[in-house]
Amino acid sequence: MGADVTAEGGFDFGPAGAESRGWSVDTDRRVDSKRRPWVDAYLRKVACSDVVIIALSLVIAQFVRFGSPGLMAPHGPFGIPALLVCLTLGVVWAVALRLVRTYDSRIVGAGAQEYSRIVTASVWVFGGLAILDLLFHLNIARGFLAVALPVGTLGLLTCHRFWRHQLHRRRVRGSHLDDLLIVGSSESALPLAKRVLKDPSLGYRVVGLCTPPGRPSAPASIAVAGHIVPVINDVDAVSVAVRQSCATAVAVSSTDEFGYEALRELSWELETDNIDLMVSPGVVDVTGPRMLVRQVDGLPLLHIDKPRYGAAQSLLKSTLDYALATTVLIILTPVMIVTALAIKSHDGGPVFFRHLRVGKDGQTFRVWKFRSMATDADKRIGEAREKAPSSSSVFYKSEHDPRITPIGRFIRKTSIDELPQLFNVLARQMSIVGPRPLVPGEGSEIPNFVERRLLVKPGITGLWQVSGRSNLAEEDRIRLDLVYVENWTMVQDLVILWRTVKAVIAKDGAY
Repeated sequence: MGADVTAEGGFDFGPAGAESRGWSVDTDRRVDSKRRPWVDAYLRKVACSDVVIIALSLVIAQFVRFGSPGLMAPHGPFGIPALLVCLTLGVVWAVALRLVRTYDSRIVGAGAQEYSRIVTASVWVFGGLAILDLLFHLNIARGFLAVALPVGTLGLLTCHRFWRHQLHRRRVRGSHLDDLLIVGSSESALPLAKRVLKDPSLGYRVVGLCTPPGRPSAPASIAVAGHIVPVINDVDAVSVAVRQSCATAVAVSSTDEFGYEALRELSWELETDNIDLMVSPGVVDVTGPRMLVRQVDGLPLLHIDKPRYGAAQSLLKSTLDYALATTVLIILTPVMIVTALAIKSHDGGPVFFRHLRVGKDGQTFRVWKFRSMATDADKRIGEAREKAPSSSSVFYKSEHDPRITPIGRFIRKTSIDELPQLFNVLARQMSIVGPRPLVPGEGSEIPNFVERRLLVKPGITGLWQVSGRSNLAEEDRIRLDLVYVENWTMVQDLVILWRTVKAVIAKDGAY
């Protein structure tokens, strides 16, 4: 993509400059008449799929409870036909999904809100039905409800995951993307552009940066994450730039260049064309549950809550840890026995590798893993760093580490080497999900990094393990560990577990 340079050194957002990029100049356009034609079609598919899933879950529940679909079988002392119960419950469930805005175009395709709203709607429906049953003695079969709720909720989550996967595939190919104009200083706009362009699944294509005028030797375009992005050095021309670039969304990365009045006027102008406006609060890696907007004399202030690790949440997380660890150990015991025999027969060395790690509140423990390296691996660390250098100065890990045995390479690739850490989970030293356990002294040169990680138990899997694993850059691993610690929720843990299964099957970044 070329760049049309104006006399001031900025980007030409006039008709000639716009048309040279294939941008259509239509100052009278309303965005909702032509923008994002895929959105309505996509949301219709998802909504129709949800109706089918709800209907199937209710039929399955009826069959499991009564032995046949029996749609005319009576429910309770009032003899309400099963068909009427299913229809009413199905309609209420579908309406609840809309009331909690599960189909909001701003959340589909990225983040956990879409999934959490499904769970919220389902719990509301069945919780409300339970209350009505208690008050009016409807006596609807509890077995029917006990099957319909988990089957339907799991089906809805799976359905949305399927459609999200289809959407991500199209976004990676360059379609189903919103055209985004980023406004703000280069110091704030560039990092935002880099993050957006790095992950197409977020759903944005950066079509321009609008920065303050007067910066020395301002370029007409810049390269960000392998993309050429045009630049305009005039934040007062945002509305013109939006129209002529056909942007469907504007992200203000910093408000220093605006006054309150200017930002409000911009929102009014964009509102006319139904263009989304997003404003970065300037707070890094803090997510929704910790943020609350409060009004002080008409001025919106963003309240950042402290990370919460309450007793009830900890108990819920521990219960999930015990249940999963016990279940996986029972199911995969044969795999672990075969792995142990293979390691022992290879070189006669110990089956397990036990190394000191730092856990919650700084308490040290020895982690269990299947040994994947030679027995003298600790003595050969210098040789390994020389022959297979790592790009990370904090976490040493190399795909070509000469100390890894042939069997070790296989069990690392398949993540079998991690299974013995389930014993650490049962010993309450680790969680299933959490930041990676650190060796004592590791990461100590990074301010506050270790201290924040010690607020929670380390985990077998975590946010950075499902975001690229060992392929991630060092700064991304550090950031994702802190993001997890600062924004922990039970829903996030469930999403990470879901993504872990996919990452293990794909073997992406495992070595």
